[in-house]
Amino acid sequence: MAAPRSSSRGGAKPTKISQVSWREPRPAPLVLVSGPEEICAERAIAGLRDYLRAEDPALEVSDVRADDYAPGTLLAMASPSLFGEPRLVRISGVEKCSDAFLQEAVSYLDQPQEGATIVLRHTGASVRGKKLLDALRAGTGGGIEIACPAIKRDGDRVDFAAGEFRTAKKRIAPAALRALVSAFADDLTELAAACQQLIGDVEGDISEDVVTKYYGGRVEVSAFVVADTAIAGRYGEALIALRHALASGADPVPMVAAFAMKLRTMARVAGNREPSRQLAQRLGMKDWQVDRARRDLSGWNERSLGMAVQATARADAEVKGAARDPIFALERMVTVIATRQPFGE
Repeated sequence: MAAPRSSSRGGAKPTKISQVSWREPRPAPLVLVSGPEEICAERAIAGLRDYLRAEDPALEVSDVRADDYAPGTLLAMASPSLFGEPRLVRISGVEKCSDAFLQEAVSYLDQPQEGATIVLRHTGASVRGKKLLDALRAGTGGGIEIACPAIKRDGDRVDFAAGEFRTAKKRIAPAALRALVSAFADDLTELAAACQQLIGDVEGDISEDVVTKYYGGRVEVSAFVVADTAIAGRYGEALIALRHALASGADPVPMVAAFAMKLRTMARVAGNREPSRQLAQRLGMKDWQVDRARRDLSGWNERSLGMAVQATARADAEVKGAARDPIFALERMVTVIATRQPFGE
């Protein structure tokens, strides 16, 4: 049975637009899908379509480009048809819309058509269409906003991946989640696809071994194996892991980034005695990230941690062109971190 339809199509207009999660979209006369994260926007718009189609399979779906707009198109597609089927009009490129579209869209807000859901996609790449967005966000037209902000920080990617499994009611071990996110640190679309593959293919809970089996060949996973081993002080194993990763085609740049990510987390947690949950909330991290950082800090002190951070910063510059031999730069970094001593001592 389809979920009940939003009542926002009738009654008094809200004084401020409602904010709705892209994971749980719902229809309204006007839906602003804002922000640069395209995969989240695609999910939200597809979710709206599925919601409306579940209510009425006769849903009419139309697509309009705001930057290549023929006058009169919006009203023509939103107006009731002969048999009164519900309409979904998806409008892309609002951030580069034409004057004709902007004028008609602003006018449309004052009298949305019954049975029509208008989706306005604005990436935020420009201020074009600001008059329309301001009116929408003030509540004109009884709309809602689905924000899709950029997902760039490590914690944001972890939240994204965790949400994929939570939505699918699938359990994934914290270490497995971290390994998966690390494996696709540079591409959210690939991370989303990897999550869906594991959700679809794996029966039961997802362990770190499962992630390694599927994606162990990814450079970033190998990088974190090296980082974990070096930070634990296992010098010989760390050098072997480093050489294995390099022989498998690992790039020195993401290798250093893996070290930097772990050391940065350790530095933020070091010396803090707050409970894990409280500290995690204050730092914008997950409980397990704080717990892992505290385990990683065993045997470290302020001097050795500072030296490791400096060694990683130097290696980062060298593998990006400041030195002729990036492999030597990596080995020196691993040596300093694993031995917790200046290089050569």
